[in-house]
Amino acid sequence: MALSRRTFSALAGSAALGFALGGSGGPGAPSAYAARSVPTGPPPAAPHADGQRHTIGYDHYSLLVDGRRLVVWSGELHPFRLPSPSLWRDVLEKMRAHGYNTVSIYVAWNYHSPAPGEYDFTGVRDLDLFLRTAAETGLYVILRPGPYINAEVDAGGFPGWLTATEGAARSTDPVYLGHVDGWLTAVNRIVRRHQHTDGGGTVLLYQIENEYDGHVTDPTGPAYMSHLYKKVRADGIDVPLFHNDKGRNGYWIPGSFDTGGETGKWLYGFDGYPSPSQPAPDWGDFGIGGLKGGATASPRTPGFVPEFGGGWFDPWGGVEFGGKGYAESRRTRDAAYERRFYLTNLANGLTLHNVYMTYGGTTWGWLPAPVVYTSYDYGAAIDEARNVTPKIAPMHQLGHLLQRVPDFAKLDRAADVHVPGLKAYHLTNPDTQAHFYVLRNDGADEVTSTLRTAAGDDVEMTVPAQDARLVTTGLSLGKRKLRYCTAQPMFVLTAGRQDIALFTGRYGEMAHLVLECPTEPFVQRLDAEAAWVYDQGVLHVTAPLGQGGLTRVLVQRGDSDTPLLLLFADDATSLRLFPYDTPSGTLLVYGPALLRHAKLDGSAVRLTGDTVGATGLEVWGPRGIASVTWNGRPVPTRVSLSESLVALSDMPGAPRPALPVLADWRRKAENPEAATGFDDSAWTVADRKTSFSTTAVPAGQPVLFADDYGFHYGDVWYRGRVEGDIEDLESVSLAYSTGTQGMLMAWLDGVPLGSHRMPVPDTKTVRKGSWTATAEFPVAGLKKRQRKKQRHVLSVLVRRMQHDMDGGSLDTHKAARGLTAAAFKGASPQVSWRIQGAAAPDPVRGPQNNGGLYGEREGWHLPGFADDGWEAAELPRADKGMGVTWYRTGFRMSVPDGVDASVGLVLEDDPARAYRVQIFLNGWNLGQYVNDVGPQHTFVLPSGILRTRGDNTLALAVLSDGTSEFGPGVVRLELLGSAAGGVPVTSVVSPGR
Repeated sequence: MALSRRTFSALAGSAALGFALGGSGGPGAPSAYAARSVPTGPPPAAPHADGQRHTIGYDHYSLLVDGRRLVVWSGELHPFRLPSPSLWRDVLEKMRAHGYNTVSIYVAWNYHSPAPGEYDFTGVRDLDLFLRTAAETGLYVILRPGPYINAEVDAGGFPGWLTATEGAARSTDPVYLGHVDGWLTAVNRIVRRHQHTDGGGTVLLYQIENEYDGHVTDPTGPAYMSHLYKKVRADGIDVPLFHNDKGRNGYWIPGSFDTGGETGKWLYGFDGYPSPSQPAPDWGDFGIGGLKGGATASPRTPGFVPEFGGGWFDPWGGVEFGGKGYAESRRTRDAAYERRFYLTNLANGLTLHNVYMTYGGTTWGWLPAPVVYTSYDYGAAIDEARNVTPKIAPMHQLGHLLQRVPDFAKLDRAADVHVPGLKAYHLTNPDTQAHFYVLRNDGADEVTSTLRTAAGDDVEMTVPAQDARLVTTGLSLGKRKLRYCTAQPMFVLTAGRQDIALFTGRYGEMAHLVLECPTEPFVQRLDAEAAWVYDQGVLHVTAPLGQGGLTRVLVQRGDSDTPLLLLFADDATSLRLFPYDTPSGTLLVYGPALLRHAKLDGSAVRLTGDTVGATGLEVWGPRGIASVTWNGRPVPTRVSLSESLVALSDMPGAPRPALPVLADWRRKAENPEAATGFDDSAWTVADRKTSFSTTAVPAGQPVLFADDYGFHYGDVWYRGRVEGDIEDLESVSLAYSTGTQGMLMAWLDGVPLGSHRMPVPDTKTVRKGSWTATAEFPVAGLKKRQRKKQRHVLSVLVRRMQHDMDGGSLDTHKAARGLTAAAFKGASPQVSWRIQGAAAPDPVRGPQNNGGLYGEREGWHLPGFADDGWEAAELPRADKGMGVTWYRTGFRMSVPDGVDASVGLVLEDDPARAYRVQIFLNGWNLGQYVNDVGPQHTFVLPSGILRTRGDNTLALAVLSDGTSEFGPGVVRLELLGSAAGGVPVTSVVSPGR
């Protein structure tokens, strides 16, 4: 995902009419695949390791899995942004329960490769474990291993060592391709065991490269894409491949590069990140729009958006959202935003839809690209603390609809309709003759208007400002036919002896449903809020949404022997309804905050899941069910008039665990590197003359770029031995490059010269690339008699904010980081340099965990370090000076068994105080806090790294630039969410030394 998303904010995609090659047909497959007979029954079952081979094909409507149509409703989750493998299952189960059938993941090269030819897929990097967990959860996987991913991560996912190597990235340069082939070999060795085509694994689609437009400036672009394609195929990957076009450019459509004669295995996809304030765009509209019309550029493949905005990232200072952080992203890109744009996507024929992000997570350690801070919450439907937010409602409703109502997998554009004040789309399924209308309001005021349906009904609809509605007519509700409903269907299913249909809308609205009934049925109003009337072959049902929770109306006899249970719910109530398929039949569970698993064991229904507040429980299922257990405990029930089992009393909610107060701090100042007598003999000599960096080496000076000496992550120290007369020295100038929010501190002979920092970005500069500056320090603080010495030491600490992303295929990730040049005014001494960064990559936590601070090199951040000799300290603090100070404390958590508690660390202080903090929990670097910039003050401590039932060590490395008093101020733990249930959490390995 590129920083140019805003440039393409109006872009997304559309499927167009036409013919497609079968994805499973291979070379020579018939071109008229769309004309083949395709089963119109339910979509394929959720993936699981069944040991059977499966086929994945497509026509211009949708994917075809084993010949059955599949609408892909996917959410993006990055395993590397959740460094606790146990919690992968938690988020995946939440996604599955809330309507997703697919998860899309980046696999970040930099996360897995600490050095050329070395690949780590263990511990928090266990890709095999993630894919197994996804299969066990019942989710397909869209795999995106780059080699370039962007994703607002360091160097766009390129490993740090690649910044200092020969060969132009994202090109056919043989040196670069050699590294890429090694990476893909390592990934594909794992992935090929998990393909859905081979043994029922979970990988459905595979992306090569990301947002690549190098062919615009490099004619070898097609050859580069061809190389990647052939390499992936040679590695045994046989699922359909695709690329994510950065906007609706028509780049990399089928036939745009050599695939070695293979046809029918390449999909065109493009991304879109519309602004909340703009009208929802059309991007193809079933054949209208031309080559630049999104999916219209590839009329023989289904409409596919590998990334569509589920929020937006926030830069340092919170400049994207007025300093309000991700809460503002979630407010502006809310549930109404999702309905307006996602329904437009469906209306444009998109049947492969991935929401970026569904869970954003944490860009911990030195993983963030310079533009973003630690949190990658993204304003997503599931927040960084793993709490489901109200934004999940449209995803829940549409996801279950697309899985349970197969009509949506095959839609044609139908006759235009005019609905005054609204943008209207009319679609129909040519097989079932069901009609679908999307009514969209891009305006600032609510609109009430009338829709004339294809059946001749006049339906009055009210659409709130900047929102949208889906209206269906002619839809089969089991054995009966829907005339229309002003509320949106969420699912139609059969449980036991009855059909069940759920309709949803906003709280307080009135749903009006009209059902075709040639003969008068027997109707039971099971909840007082509903009303009904039968008139001339149709049944009219009205029900308020959200008043009293779920509203039930039972329709029996008449023209069908199968009862139809009509359910009506507002958004909040719909989130407590979970359909679940078992080998013995379908269950529907109402009440809990989350249903994780359901199993039929004879007449017993065994359910597991989460509750947050006290809640009832109701279960519909196959005939013969007689008892229910919840998380292993029996639930006394009664049988309702709608043949459900209803709990006799509410299930309890989750307790709020008490959190310890952080006290008994110990403190120690560091940066001995500033002292003249510090022993740097083991440091690396910085004397290179040439570099592969895109930054020019200053004439007459050695290469000082940190990457050239193997230091790719975090802080870096320089010590320059200054030889010669500096008696008349007036100032020292230090040029450096860091990315936004970087900083530099300098000492001459142990005397602080001062500090310099890159400016806080504004809306005009936030997407600027490599941030460079020159800091000039007068030496008035160094007495003249000290300058008469012939040997001096210049010490410099540079905080780098990591490498630029290479969104333009220009090797921008190779821009220098660290000190780049030194100059002296009033003197011309000779300087010889030594450099030191991280001592060695952490073998468990990885190279992005550590930088080059003295405390990091000595293990001060690790839980086993002996800090007994440190001085006792209390927070908040008000210290003065320039440099680095460490604070450590321990605390014990006692969260009860069966409670999933999400905990955050909160730092608060006067925003005028300029300092920053690296946060280490049990040795894991969980983020960077910049007090005077923000906006982040709360840092999620993921369970697993946080021992919720045990001892923990917290270490804070405080960097002060010397321009103000510095803290820390208030440091405390905060409960971010609590649920009764959760998943078993295994402690993440956190070695102490």
